[in-house]
Amino acid sequence: MTEPSSKGQPCRILIVDDEPAIRRFLQTALADDCFAPVLAENGHAALAAAVATKPEIVLLDLGLPDMDGVEVIARLRQWSQVPIIVLSVRDREADKVRALDAGADDYLTKPFGVGELLARIRVMLRRSLQQAPEPVIRVDELEIDLARRLVTVRGASVALTPTEYELLRLLATNAGKVLTHRQVLKQIWGTAYLEQPHVLRVNISNLRRKIEADASRPRYILTESGVGYRFRSDS
Repeated sequence: MTEPSSKGQPCRILIVDDEPAIRRFLQTALADDCFAPVLAENGHAALAAAVATKPEIVLLDLGLPDMDGVEVIARLRQWSQVPIIVLSVRDREADKVRALDAGADDYLTKPFGVGELLARIRVMLRRSLQQAPEPVIRVDELEIDLARRLVTVRGASVALTPTEYELLRLLATNAGKVLTHRQVLKQIWGTAYLEQPHVLRVNISNLRRKIEADASRPRYILTESGVGYRFRSDS
């Protein structure tokens, strides 16, 4: 049974897909897990439903008949921060990056397992219902004390540069969410560095060497090939 909304009611999930069979499949899967599905068959219907029902999560296909899903994301982001998980047959890196840069929170390529989808939904719900970051983030042997700006691994303090700490903090406070290279570069270094991905790669490499038991097989900072990075979530 999944987490309820902040009002104690089943979480409303807006399903946006032009294929009736996919809508029915997702509706059944989510209803079985005690969610309250809301259905929309195109972009305009999705935007109207988002205003009318105020869903806690949006599951969005990109290939809609009236507008591209990336435009739906951009329009939603003009007034809402509702978590958006893209479900699409488009598996090119460029499509994933466009959707995530437009404001999507996650991206699953069809076909996908229901178990994985539900896990991603739970991650988004925990993030959206959280009023403020936890003062201490713990994952296995890694501990990040946000208030004290202290990072430890197996109880031993880890010496990070200010940039490395801010990079780790950004990823950890968005655990489970894919952050694109451009999103991270903009947040940490500013717009002047958007076309310098090597700066990010070098800092990720240095950070992994300090916090991972085996930097070549990272457990905490996971690579989304060609897209960006995701901090591990224990969902």
